[in-house]
Amino acid sequence: MSFLTSKEKELTAELSSKAIARIKKEDILPTPENYELWFVYYARSIPEVVRVIDAIVDSGQVITDYICNEIYSRFLSDLRNEETVRNSGEQVQSAIETVTNAVQDVKQATQKYGEALSQVNNKISNTKDSGELNAAMKLAADSTNVMIRQNDHLAEMLVQSNSAMEELKRDLEHVRREAMTDGLTGLANRKAFDSEFDRVMHMASQNKTLFTLLMLDIDHFKSFNDNFGHQVGDQVLRLVARTLKDSIKGKDFAARYGGEEFAIILPDTDLIGAVSVGNTLRKAVASKDVINRSTGKVLGRITMSVGIAEYENDKMPEDLIERADKALYTAKHNGRNQVAAAPSTKK
Repeated sequence: MSFLTSKEKELTAELSSKAIARIKKEDILPTPENYELWFVYYARSIPEVVRVIDAIVDSGQVITDYICNEIYSRFLSDLRNEETVRNSGEQVQSAIETVTNAVQDVKQATQKYGEALSQVNNKISNTKDSGELNAAMKLAADSTNVMIRQNDHLAEMLVQSNSAMEELKRDLEHVRREAMTDGLTGLANRKAFDSEFDRVMHMASQNKTLFTLLMLDIDHFKSFNDNFGHQVGDQVLRLVARTLKDSIKGKDFAARYGGEEFAIILPDTDLIGAVSVGNTLRKAVASKDVINRSTGKVLGRITMSVGIAEYENDKMPEDLIERADKALYTAKHNGRNQVAAAPSTKK
């Protein structure tokens, strides 16, 4: 166990006080993630975090939970996941070594046990003296007891290692989910989207199947943030995410693409079906009231614009995303709160 020196304790207490004070000053939630972010900022232990936060402050932006979550996800979440994976790997290696040593001990004990039984057999075969027979039987019994204890020890080691492996498997699964989940909305994040998009596109290319991509963007989100504050803006993002998640089904895949933009992959769905889905999602979002949780006052409703593109043997993922983005721009340009479909590229 390592102990902090008096100077290190003073520094830790000072950094902790600064982090807590900054959280209060910015009026953000005192979550463990926010505390860690500001502690790292004042400790200057990760230069990228300091640089990004200073740039945000210099630009005059308000520090919000959303911004803190974005910085944490970008710079600290992956570090924590890497550390967890590294520690898990070390624990797996330790468990393997423990079981290997136990197996080796049993192997040696088995060899000695065989030699002992061979000696017992020789003595029994070559003597009629009762004293020597009793000694031979005692040797056999003692050797058997040693073998039983070794086997019991191995069984215990196997049970313990199996339990440790199960716990590590749960930890790694948690890390995997966390690494692929957007912290603010609970939807899949951009990393998860890229992975799923590549997989679906590969399957469509290999099997000659179809799918469609929806790009969705909250209309006038910046104005909403400016009028009601970033915490309400975060609430809007969570509301939209929950609505999208509740409205899709089966193999459909929804993700937060970035900022106020979302993406949905619809396997085995053509352009007509996707337009229907897009309108359903758009109407579902528009039907939800945004409520100020402090006062209960209805602040209004939000709308979304949707751009859709159907997979048409696009050579690169970027090609399909670009077509869906252009359709989204068309929906915005034509008045927002509507669905626009990318024209077919088939000749």
